[in-house]
Amino acid sequence: MTKTELISAVAERTDSTKKNAEAAVNALFAAITDELAKGEKVSIVGFGTFEVRDRKEKQVINPQTKQMMTAPASKAPAFKAGQALKNAVNK
Repeated sequence: MTKTELISAVAERTDSTKKNAEAAVNALFAAITDELAKGEKVSIVGFGTFEVRDRKEKQVINPQTKQMMTAPASKAPAFKAGQALKNAVNK
């Protein structure tokens, strides 16, 4: 499902216009992004948890030169599905 398809689905389920649904979807994404940028978790009961995980510095192979190099430490967004979502998917 693309973002456009998601907006259409939200508009249909809420009996709203696509413009209002797009604003709601964009606001949701912005709120989640802002909290993750601050290093906070976003927990949606019954759906799952978005969080930021730290990745350590590690040695990797450059595929072009085949030489070892160091990949710097970084932060990565992660999602852990809640039990209700897992159950819905496994039906």
